[in-house]
Amino acid sequence: MERPRTEIPLSLIAALAAGLCWAGALSLLALGGLSPELPLFSELRLLYYGLVLGAAILTFTPIEWSMRLKGLAVEGGVGVTMLLYALAFVPPPTEWLLSPPDMPVYTLLIGAIFLCSAAIIRPILYALGRRMFTDRVRAFDQRRVRRQSYECGLLLAALAALAALRSFTWGNVLLLTLAFTMAELLFLARVQAE
Repeated sequence: MERPRTEIPLSLIAALAAGLCWAGALSLLALGGLSPELPLFSELRLLYYGLVLGAAILTFTPIEWSMRLKGLAVEGGVGVTMLLYALAFVPPPTEWLLSPPDMPVYTLLIGAIFLCSAAIIRPILYALGRRMFTDRVRAFDQRRVRRQSYECGLLLAALAALAALRSFTWGNVLLLTLAFTMAELLFLARVQAE
């Protein structure tokens, strides 16, 4: 008697490959000896580039396809790649945000934090919106999800900028969070879903 053949779903293979890429990239970042002094096309750098790009693409592309969130794979891929590249190969800043030699480093890090966090939070906001809103038009509104994810990314980037300016206090965090929350409530009250 033959056993029925069971096929492994493609999403499971993609998840396994993404996990392996993430494990390889993070282990190279933590233990691999990556530094800015490595030649641009050394084997270690090329391996790290491939693992980071593979992890980002294999993570965000299936989510984009299954939830129909246009542009998620591009934003997530660019954000994750920028963030992990900056952590591995860009020398850490030594001064505060407005110091001219360190300003490009902070700009790269804050931009990467914005893109990466907006891409990570977008599927979560989409799933929460589908459960929270009873109105079908509001529940499936892609513009609302994109706007809210950008607001969350901008909030985290603003918090990173506050930390770079060395003015990161609980009061500033609370006020900034309150300002973004009030802005979103005004958007929800005024903007009509399409």
